[in-house]
Amino acid sequence: MSDFHQNGVIATLHNFKEKSLEQIESDLLKFSSKNPMTLILPSLYSELERPALTYIVNTLKKIKYIKNIVIGLDQATKSEFKKAKKFFQVLPQNTYILWNDGPRLKKIHQSLHQLNLSPEEKGKGRNIWYCMGFVISLNESGAVAMHDCDIVTYDRTLPAKLFYPVANPNFHFDFCKGYYPRVAQQKMNGRVTRLLVTPLLKSLQKIVGHNEYLHFLDCFKYPLAGEFSFKYDLLSDIRIPHDWGLEIGILSEMYRNFASNRICQVDIADTYEHKHQEVSKNNKNKGLSKMTIDISKAIFRKLATQGHVFSNETFRSLKATYYRMALDMIQIYKSDAEMNGLKFDVHKEEEMVELFAQNIIESGKIYLESPTASPNMPTWRRIESAAPSILKDLNSSVLADLKD
Repeated sequence: MSDFHQNGVIATLHNFKEKSLEQIESDLLKFSSKNPMTLILPSLYSELERPALTYIVNTLKKIKYIKNIVIGLDQATKSEFKKAKKFFQVLPQNTYILWNDGPRLKKIHQSLHQLNLSPEEKGKGRNIWYCMGFVISLNESGAVAMHDCDIVTYDRTLPAKLFYPVANPNFHFDFCKGYYPRVAQQKMNGRVTRLLVTPLLKSLQKIVGHNEYLHFLDCFKYPLAGEFSFKYDLLSDIRIPHDWGLEIGILSEMYRNFASNRICQVDIADTYEHKHQEVSKNNKNKGLSKMTIDISKAIFRKLATQGHVFSNETFRSLKATYYRMALDMIQIYKSDAEMNGLKFDVHKEEEMVELFAQNIIESGKIYLESPTASPNMPTWRRIESAAPSILKDLNSSVLADLKD
């Protein structure tokens, strides 16, 4: 049974388990007649060879309220794209695959490059950005949701709970963030949220003073969750980063553009497990190491836009404050784990904190060396202004790839 606590900033929609999944899906089916729903799935081709995505597709086959499924496919050759079309053809929804490495979409990318508007760094952020552009090209009002393709604990509850807050016409929410407990196989997961984001946000509030933006981020139970939903109308005006700061960047956009009473978070799963990133202690361009640097930079840049000034001394103080805060939180997590019969390795947790503390300094150094650099991609509204035919070209290119 979930608690009923509200943080007073954004609405938290709990799972009290009094309303059945069948009732929720029945509601969504009614909503879908006037509020069509589209699901975005950013995927590497390699995910097609893992069991998680097969299970996700088999689950989506049974869902009637979703009208469109848009798959962003990265790192696929021509023969692999053909296999992907066959893999996803079992879906009964209108299904579209963006072959991001195919010649037609590369041509679209080149057109944007000539206008200095193309996102150059490949990855999940760019994949989602192109999917968002394609969804805009469908020109359907309604609700849009997205989630990752490596969720091994996926079931029908997750998309239903994710869509419901923005699809229900009686609700007033424009954006919804999913959350869930990160416990699996008797282990406490969610390392970057637990050991970096939470203590970093609290430490920054000690350094810069009370800040509504930091408080806003800290009100999300799982700010790095890759599952969120929003009204279709938001797609044209979201500026998202292409790097690991994607989830924080999207929350920052919601903070900038919308009143907090239009934003909510919802409990979408009893448990959640997915493919884990390697820590990559010795390579700051990979794994959790790069992730923590990108996330920290995203927060620093957002604070800079609010007038906060950073220096080497600021980042050294922040590192010390963070380190003490994170170590204190490890003791809280240890007690929580012991009370719930979970395995907990204090040594590995403290090793992680030591790495993250160094990465805070590293991200600060990168920020100070290039304070005007931004990983954010342009909004699709700007793209349409610069290249009015681009969405039509994107739509026709995707459809042509699917027909070949």
